[in-house]
Amino acid sequence: MKARFQKGIRMDADANSGTTDLWDIIAEGLERDGDFAAREHLAAGRPIYYVEDDTPEGLLIKKYPDGRRELVRHAREGDEVVRAL
Repeated sequence: MKARFQKGIRMDADANSGTTDLWDIIAEGLERDGDFAAREHLAAGRPIYYVEDDTPEGLLIKKYPDGRRELVRHAREGDEVVRAL
Protein backbone atom coordinates (compact mmCIF):
# COMPACT_ATOMS: atom_id res chain seq x y z
CA MET A 1 0.00 0.00 0.00
CA LYS A 2 1.39 3.38 -0.91
CA ALA A 3 0.51 6.21 1.39
CA ARG A 4 1.79 9.67 2.13
CA PHE A 5 1.49 11.66 5.32
CA GLN A 6 -0.76 14.69 5.51
CA LYS A 7 -1.78 17.00 8.33
CA GLY A 8 -3.17 15.42 11.49
CA ILE A 9 -3.91 11.73 11.55
CA ARG A 10 -5.23 11.41 8.00
CA MET A 11 -3.42 9.78 5.10
CA ASP A 12 -3.97 9.38 1.36
CA ALA A 13 -3.94 5.74 0.39
CA ASP A 14 -3.76 4.15 -3.03
CA ALA A 15 -6.75 2.70 -4.85
CA ASN A 16 -6.23 -0.73 -3.24
CA SER A 17 -7.26 0.61 0.15
CA GLY A 18 -10.86 1.45 0.89
CA THR A 19 -10.01 4.08 3.47
CA THR A 20 -7.92 7.17 4.18
CA ASP A 21 -8.29 7.04 7.99
CA LEU A 22 -4.94 6.36 9.68
CA TRP A 23 -6.38 3.95 12.27
CA ASP A 24 -8.15 1.94 9.56
CA ILE A 25 -4.90 1.74 7.60
CA ILE A 26 -3.06 0.53 10.72
CA ALA A 27 -5.78 -2.07 11.38
CA GLU A 28 -5.55 -3.30 7.78
CA GLY A 29 -1.78 -3.65 8.14
CA LEU A 30 -2.13 -5.60 11.38
CA GLU A 31 -4.64 -7.97 9.77
CA ARG A 32 -2.25 -8.51 6.87
CA ASP A 33 1.12 -8.60 8.68
CA GLY A 34 0.00 -8.87 12.30
CA ASP A 35 2.54 -11.07 13.98
CA PHE A 36 5.45 -10.63 11.56
CA ALA A 37 7.55 -8.56 13.99
CA ALA A 38 6.75 -10.91 16.88
CA ARG A 39 7.85 -13.93 14.84
CA GLU A 40 11.06 -12.10 13.88
CA HIS A 41 11.86 -11.34 17.54
CA LEU A 42 11.27 -14.95 18.57
CA ALA A 43 13.36 -16.25 15.65
CA ALA A 44 16.19 -13.92 16.75
CA GLY A 45 16.09 -15.43 20.24
CA ARG A 46 14.30 -12.55 21.99
CA PRO A 47 11.10 -12.81 24.05
CA ILE A 48 7.93 -10.93 23.15
CA TYR A 49 5.24 -9.37 25.33
CA TYR A 50 1.53 -9.34 24.59
CA VAL A 51 -1.91 -9.48 26.20
CA GLU A 52 -4.95 -11.64 25.58
CA ASP A 53 -8.58 -10.83 26.30
CA ASP A 54 -8.38 -12.50 29.72
CA THR A 55 -4.98 -11.10 30.77
CA PRO A 56 -5.38 -9.39 34.17
CA GLU A 57 -5.07 -5.59 34.20
CA GLY A 58 -1.49 -4.39 34.63
CA LEU A 59 0.05 -7.70 33.59
CA LEU A 60 1.58 -8.98 30.35
CA ILE A 61 2.30 -12.38 28.87
CA LYS A 62 5.98 -12.88 28.16
CA LYS A 63 6.68 -15.56 25.55
CA TYR A 64 10.16 -16.98 25.08
CA PRO A 65 11.58 -18.40 21.84
CA ASP A 66 11.38 -21.93 23.30
CA GLY A 67 7.61 -21.52 23.77
CA ARG A 68 7.58 -20.93 27.54
CA ARG A 69 5.12 -18.28 28.69
CA GLU A 70 4.97 -16.30 31.92
CA LEU A 71 2.49 -13.83 33.35
CA VAL A 72 4.62 -10.83 34.31
CA ARG A 73 4.43 -7.33 35.70
CA HIS A 74 6.83 -5.30 33.58
CA ALA A 75 8.93 -2.67 35.37
CA ARG A 76 11.98 -0.63 34.52
CA GLU A 77 14.01 -2.62 37.06
CA GLY A 78 12.98 -5.91 35.46
CA ASP A 79 10.05 -8.23 35.08
CA GLU A 80 8.26 -9.59 38.13
CA VAL A 81 7.08 -13.09 37.28
CA VAL A 82 3.59 -13.60 38.67
CA ARG A 83 3.33 -17.21 37.48
CA ALA A 84 4.29 -19.59 34.69
CA LEU A 85 1.61 -20.30 32.11
